[in-house]
Amino acid sequence: MTAMIMHNPTAMPLRPEASGFWRNSLAASLALALHAGVLVALVLGWSVDKPQVETPPVLTTQLVMLAPPAAPAEPLPAVAEVAPPPPPAPAPEPEPARPRVAPQVQAQKLEQAALARKRVEDKKREQVQEQQRQQRDTEQRVAQEQAQAQRAEQSRLAAERTRQQAAQAAADSRQYQPLSKEAPDYPQRALDKNLEGDCTVEYSVNPQGRVENPKVIEGCHPLFMRPSLAAVATFRYQPRLIDGQAVTVPAVRNTFHYRIH
Repeated sequence: MTAMIMHNPTAMPLRPEASGFWRNSLAASLALALHAGVLVALVLGWSVDKPQVETPPVLTTQLVMLAPPAAPAEPLPAVAEVAPPPPPAPAPEPEPARPRVAPQVQAQKLEQAALARKRVEDKKREQVQEQQRQQRDTEQRVAQEQAQAQRAEQSRLAAERTRQQAAQAAADSRQYQPLSKEAPDYPQRALDKNLEGDCTVEYSVNPQGRVENPKVIEGCHPLFMRPSLAAVATFRYQPRLIDGQAVTVPAVRNTFHYRIH
């Protein structure tokens, strides 16, 4: 069921509408009253506390990792003692102003310095030359000493060889000593001409002690060759023995001296 209410303009008296000024004044008054109340509450210590919320119990687990054992600490290197810094050097005193030198004096000093430098260089050059001369003299003296030592060594070796040859010749002569030697006949023509001289004949002695292949060495006069070869052919020697075996002895020499008495 719907009820409809109809206002009768005749039944209720008409209210005059409030003006805009009064509405604004009322709103301003309410705002001021509200602000004044909040300010008074703040001054009196009124505060708005939030309701405490009960926290549910929580079970917390934590994984703990143990660190590995630490290595033994190395000994710290010895700290070298640091010497205290030297005291600062005193500031050099300012050099006094040098007097101005005349150009002629300056040129003279430069010339003297050049001469002194030249004398020093000449002295050094002379010293170098003297050292080189001494070195050359030393080298020459050493070379001479070495040459003398070599000559002495050569002389010693030659004497040793001569001694050995003499000993060998003596040994050879003992082994093949001549058993018979006949002197050659003096050529009549040489006697008529009063000729004198020497004649050397070289030959070999065979194992039987006889002479083989005789020949005259240069320097023999032709008149003495034939009687010298004839005399050598008659020579007889004791055979030379090596390890008990008779051997031929080559290059045996014999010199005939032809003199008129």
